[in-house]
Amino acid sequence: MKGANMRCDIIPVFIAVGLGMTFTGWSQAAHGQSVDGTIDAIITLSAACEVNGDTGSTGVDFGTLSFGSHSTFFSSADAQVNGNGSGSISIQCTPGYDGTLTINGGIYDAAIAGGERALSNGSLYIPYDLYSDAGHSNILSNGSTIAVTGDGNAQLVGIYGQAIGTSGLVPDTYTDTVSVTLTF
Repeated sequence: MKGANMRCDIIPVFIAVGLGMTFTGWSQAAHGQSVDGTIDAIITLSAACEVNGDTGSTGVDFGTLSFGSHSTFFSSADAQVNGNGSGSISIQCTPGYDGTLTINGGIYDAAIAGGERALSNGSLYIPYDLYSDAGHSNILSNGSTIAVTGDGNAQLVGIYGQAIGTSGLVPDTYTDTVSVTLTF
């Protein structure tokens, strides 16, 4: 090629294969070494009871006692505490830790003669009571207890109620809140 400026650069290439050569700055310690150790795993369990699947310690919903809707002239209404969708309270305690369910007072206790408990609309009252049986023969007064076996299995606890109609009631919603405590 005439007239063309040609330039040839020679790039030196060093090949060190099989010559046992080492280059300064390269680490030979990158292979063949290790660090061994352990990871400690731990869990601490404490005894517990679940109420309707809730393991909380305060504000637990034990269920609802709904007497339904009736006219102001009803004579009596029956209900069962619906705690887990099946009409009972479900309580499950750690094996070896038996529980005691204590039925405490309601907001309107002793507001009317003839009944320990009362539903109220704020000015009028409907007497009612709680029972441990559907036949209403075993009343659960304030401080009554129900034993719960701590065997790891869910135990269904039935609590029943009966409200008694009185004269002078007006259409409204009547409520009460009963405190309960589970100890184990």
